Amino acid sequence: MSEIPKAYDPSQVEDRWYAAWLKQDAFRADPARAFNGARSSDAEKARHRAAGRREAYSIVIPPPNITGILHMGHVLNNTIQDLLARRKRMQGFEVLWLPGTDHAGIATQTVVERQLRKEERKTRHEIGREELLRRIWTWKDRHGDIILQQLKKLGCSCDWSRTVFTMDGLDLRAPVARINYSRWVAHVFTELHRQGLIYRGRRMVNWCVVARSALSDEEVIMKETRGHLWHLRYPLAESANGVPHLVVATTRPETMLGDTAVAVHPEDARYRALVGKKVKLPLTGREIPIVADAAVDPEFGTGCVKVTPAHDSTDFAIGGRHGMEQIQVIGFDGAMTAAAGEDYAGLDRDECREKVVADLQELGLIEKIEDYVHHVGYSERADVPVEPMVSDQWFLRYPAVKEALDQVLSRRIAFRPEHWIKVYEHWIANLQDWCLSRQLWWGHRIPVWTRPSQRGGNPEVYVGVTPPSGEGWDQDPDVLDTWFSSWLWPFATMVDAPENLAAARKDPCSTLAVFYPTSDLVTAPEILFLWVARMAMAGNAFMEDLPFHNVYFTGTVRDKQGRKMSKSLGNSPDPLDLIAKHGADALRFGLMRCAPLGLDVRFDEQQVVLGRNFCNKLWNAARLRLSQAAEGGAGPTLAGVSAADLASDDRAILMRTDQAVRDLGALYDSYEFNQIAARLYELFWTDYCDWYLEASKAALYGTDPARKRATLAVMDHVLHIILRLLHPYTPFITEELWHGLGFGGEGREGSIQFAPWPAPMAAGERARLGLDEDVLRFAELKRETVSAGRHLKAAYRIPSGKRVRYGLMPSADWPDDPRELAALQVLLGAEPLELVAQPLPKSAAAVTPLGKLFLPLEGLVDAAAEAKRLTTQIAKLEKELHGLKVRLADEGFRARAPAETVAAHEARGREIATSIAAIREQIATLGAS
Repeated sequence: MSEIPKAYDPSQVEDRWYAAWLKQDAFRADPARAFNGARSSDAEKARHRAAGRREAYSIVIPPPNITGILHMGHVLNNTIQDLLARRKRMQGFEVLWLPGTDHAGIATQTVVERQLRKEERKTRHEIGREELLRRIWTWKDRHGDIILQQLKKLGCSCDWSRTVFTMDGLDLRAPVARINYSRWVAHVFTELHRQGLIYRGRRMVNWCVVARSALSDEEVIMKETRGHLWHLRYPLAESANGVPHLVVATTRPETMLGDTAVAVHPEDARYRALVGKKVKLPLTGREIPIVADAAVDPEFGTGCVKVTPAHDSTDFAIGGRHGMEQIQVIGFDGAMTAAAGEDYAGLDRDECREKVVADLQELGLIEKIEDYVHHVGYSERADVPVEPMVSDQWFLRYPAVKEALDQVLSRRIAFRPEHWIKVYEHWIANLQDWCLSRQLWWGHRIPVWTRPSQRGGNPEVYVGVTPPSGEGWDQDPDVLDTWFSSWLWPFATMVDAPENLAAARKDPCSTLAVFYPTSDLVTAPEILFLWVARMAMAGNAFMEDLPFHNVYFTGTVRDKQGRKMSKSLGNSPDPLDLIAKHGADALRFGLMRCAPLGLDVRFDEQQVVLGRNFCNKLWNAARLRLSQAAEGGAGPTLAGVSAADLASDDRAILMRTDQAVRDLGALYDSYEFNQIAARLYELFWTDYCDWYLEASKAALYGTDPARKRATLAVMDHVLHIILRLLHPYTPFITEELWHGLGFGGEGREGSIQFAPWPAPMAAGERARLGLDEDVLRFAELKRETVSAGRHLKAAYRIPSGKRVRYGLMPSADWPDDPRELAALQVLLGAEPLELVAQPLPKSAAAVTPLGKLFLPLEGLVDAAAEAKRLTTQIAKLEKELHGLKVRLADEGFRARAPAETVAAHEARGREIATSIAAIREQIATLGAS
């Protein structure tokens, strides 16, 4: 054993150990020394293990955006992944935790374009596609790996040699990529197009006017918005039955400039006679028809709705059924088009709304305006209202839908918590084709080329992984949705290129053959559809297998008031600041302790302080052990210890440690990570430090060398287990103490990361050491006795740290063992503790499970002053009790008050009466003294 500094300083430990781990290749996964357990029978597993191979465990990181920096959500997600990976290494698995980053099409291009406008006052169109992409690659070189470096500060044990970027293979400046991820993207597009699942169509899409690109439904965030409902008068072209106009209600009056009809429900008797007639569209002079369509909600507004097929998805469908024209009055830049009329063309859509309302008011065509709360779709990245637009885009009919659903319903893919299964099932039941194309320049360009036909007619079209031969071909200018690359993540990260897939499947030592399907996925529920469901489909479509076995959905990290963390609220702490202040282990342990399965996390820095205090306690416990090193010890083995060498506290901590090992196994199986942290806290802080270390001082500072050796052996054994159990949660300090206590060796295999995960003690060993239920029963009796003794001190306001005389008149449960008396004396803070046959005079007393305990008060308490204080306390309690009795005697109160209120009053009365009796007994004791 070596010496360790007096105080724990994580800044002196964490960076040093992380560098050592990287130098040792401690995180590198080697498929050549592993086998795929999911594809192996029990007999095959036995043969593999006999040959020295390990069962594979794999997990892929949800690739963070290259624009991202570490936030508390990342800390939660990646800590969970890391503790899963670290535990599996200790269990003897070959672990692949595969990292990488996502190119984040919209977010990254927006950052660079914003910089371009700010610094050069230019747009992307002014510098051109090639120059913009060059600048984005340069930006990526400088900023794209920042978040990965931050994850290293957190202690993440990823196999960094396998880091993948979703646009690997497209950077012409770089050598050949280890994984040509971009080739995979093009291959999958080409194959799905060949199967007829990808097509180009003119459809209504979500349009972001900032990014000037289409979005999928899953990239639209619905926000509750306070607005207005305008009731507009549309004059009839010809008066019908004395009806001068129809009133339509709308939340978007600016779109009326593109109306092509007014619609009513076919069964709405109010308007049945008007169907087929026309109204004059205000501000335009156009006449538009009144149509009947079942999509109209007769309860909304007046039951008449305006139909704008170019700017509303429901209206688009109505227009299609009735053959209506699509008039686009809002442009792709968010400004009004020429079709809106010369008075409005060029105005921003919000400016146009104000002018349209003003013009309608001037014409007397607004019947009323109501305040209205409704949900408006916002672009997830740009945070502006989405504009429904009709546009030519590429779409995908999802493949392998049935397989992806069946695997979740059958629990072959297990969701944790399970309530997300219903949400998943509902989404798949209502699938809409995926809009794949984005009008961006940064991303995977759509692998479709066209050129005019040399024979006339429709142009030639080529879809392929590589460009077509010949001249005159133009590639589609759009790029693919970022999620189209991400849905391939579990398998495309494991094979260098799609043309080598067949060979990888046949090679039993390939990364794919060993580590796919992956074991666990840890992710946020908000990307259940964007990512998880799509990965399930892609895995089945291209690998004919599920992509992962378990999906753990984290909660959202909120502040202690329950608010979502955001920069605008100033409630989002920088994890790197917390690490610098308290240490990564403290952050990890503190956060995990308050992160229940599937529930949101209420975060407070005090939880990190708790984690730091826990680390300090662990450090000091190790220093206490090292302070005894000169006296020797048995090391982390109990082989030389017999039952006779052990006192009850030794046996109790051994049993509690063994029970914790068993409990943690079950908690890991159910992914109850916060419960694991709580159980570890209880074992180390309460059972080991607060109780066992205190009790062991009787042996450590006693005169019996055999007793001391046995105690040191137990301490080493328990610390050896505790450090291993804690390692996944607090990797840095456990590695430092592992070596400081002399448990570790040199190099990779000497790391605590590869120390075997603690196993439950064998029945024979438990019997040899005398570990049975009677041990724990006596330990509880002892705790109750110590608690009673401490309460006696508190009752008479004697400082808890003051050493005082106690006497114990033992009960039948008291063992005839001087070691127990010595330990109890230390735990009580007694000086001395005597076994007595008669009550001690002038003493406070408490009946305990191990006998009647006496605390002589003479010389400790000012009897007169204490009696006066207690008498005043009785007076206050009697006053409260009188008030309760008066209220309970009032029949009116009993008749009016809820039964639980009456019961609470009665219970409080009994509690006060008991307290008064106890205080009077204290006063009597003081009189006797």
